[in-house]
Amino acid sequence: MSFTIGERIKMTVDGASHSESISVVIENLPAGATVDMDDILVFLKRRQGGGAVYTTARKEKDVPHILTGIEDGRLTGEPLVAKFMNENARSGDYGKMRTIPRPSHADYVAYVKYGGKLDMAGGGFFSGRMTLPMCFAGAVCMQLLKARGINIRAHIRSVGGIEDLPFDPVSDTADELADHVLPVVSAAAGDKMTELMEKTSRDLDSVGGCIECKVTGLPVGIGDPIYTSVESVLSYGMFGIPAIKGIEFGEGFGVCTDFGSKSNDGFCIKDGKIRTVSNNSGGIQGGITNGMPVIFRVAVKPTPSIYKAQRSVDLEKMEECELKIEGRHDSCIVPRVVPCVEAMTALMLTDMIEADEQRDKH
Repeated sequence: MSFTIGERIKMTVDGASHSESISVVIENLPAGATVDMDDILVFLKRRQGGGAVYTTARKEKDVPHILTGIEDGRLTGEPLVAKFMNENARSGDYGKMRTIPRPSHADYVAYVKYGGKLDMAGGGFFSGRMTLPMCFAGAVCMQLLKARGINIRAHIRSVGGIEDLPFDPVSDTADELADHVLPVVSAAAGDKMTELMEKTSRDLDSVGGCIECKVTGLPVGIGDPIYTSVESVLSYGMFGIPAIKGIEFGEGFGVCTDFGSKSNDGFCIKDGKIRTVSNNSGGIQGGITNGMPVIFRVAVKPTPSIYKAQRSVDLEKMEECELKIEGRHDSCIVPRVVPCVEAMTALMLTDMIEADEQRDKH
C-alpha cells in the first residue's frame, strides 16, 4: 500500500475513517513561508458540506492539531505534521458489511486482497474521510501558490443532467462564483442542482456529477513530456480522491469529433505576451504549460452507499443475498469534492514547481 504522493513536496496520510485519528505529514515545504491557519479552517469547512440534507449526518470538528512544522504562523522547514481526531464514528452501522460487500464499494476487493483482515467500518482507508488530510495539505500549498500569483478555483460543472455555465477558458482572471450555497457560476443552475440532490436523498438514492477546475497564473514551462506531463501528474493526484472515475483537459473528449482546423489553438500576441486565441488544449501542450489557464474536468460517480435494497453476496456462506445499507451517507458528494479537487491540484502543482526549482539548483 502507498499512502505517499509527490516527488519533492511529499504528502503521507495515515489512519482510517473510524480509527482514533487520521494524520498527514508534508515534507520539504519551504521554510519561512507564512501560513494563515484561519484561511485553512475555512477551506476545511467547505469539505464538510454545510449540513445539507444530501450530505452525511456525521459531524466532525476537523480541527488540525499541528505537531510540528509551523511556528508563529510560518513554516519551519521540518516536516509539517497534523492530526485530526475521529470523534463521531459509529462503527456498529457496518457490522453486516464485514462479510456482505456493498455494491461498487471497495469492500469485496479489499476482502480478497487483504484476506478479510482490514477494518472496513466507514470504508476504512478507502473512505472519503481520507480527503481531510489531503485538503489540509492542499490548503497549505494553495497559499504558497497564491504568493506566486497562481490561483486555483473549481466549481460544480454538472449534477445529474443539470449543467452550470463553464469557466471562461481564455481569461486570466478567476471566474466569479454566484452568491449561492453551492460553488456554481449560475445561481439558477445551483437551485436546480439543490432540488435534484434533495429529491435524490428522499428517493434513497444517489447521483453523480462533474467538477471543472481552472488554474490561472501558471508560467510557461511547468511539466515535462511523456510520464511527468502536467496531465499525467494531475491525473495521478485526482485518482487519489475516492469516487473520481474520469478526467479530461481542455476540450477533452470533444476532440474525438473535431477537425484540426477547429481544435487547434492559434497563436496571437496580447499585451506583449504570446497567447492562444482559443484554449482547447487546456493550457497544456506536449505535457508542458503554455501560459494559458489550465482547465480540466473530473467525473464523480454516484455515492455507492444508498439506502435502497441491492444485490450482494455473503462471502462466508457463499450465497447471494439482499443488502440494505445503514449508517450515514451522502446522496451526492459532488459539492464536497470541489475543495478536494482544488487541494489536490495545489499539491501536485506545488510539487512540480518545487521539484523543477530543485533540479535547476543542481
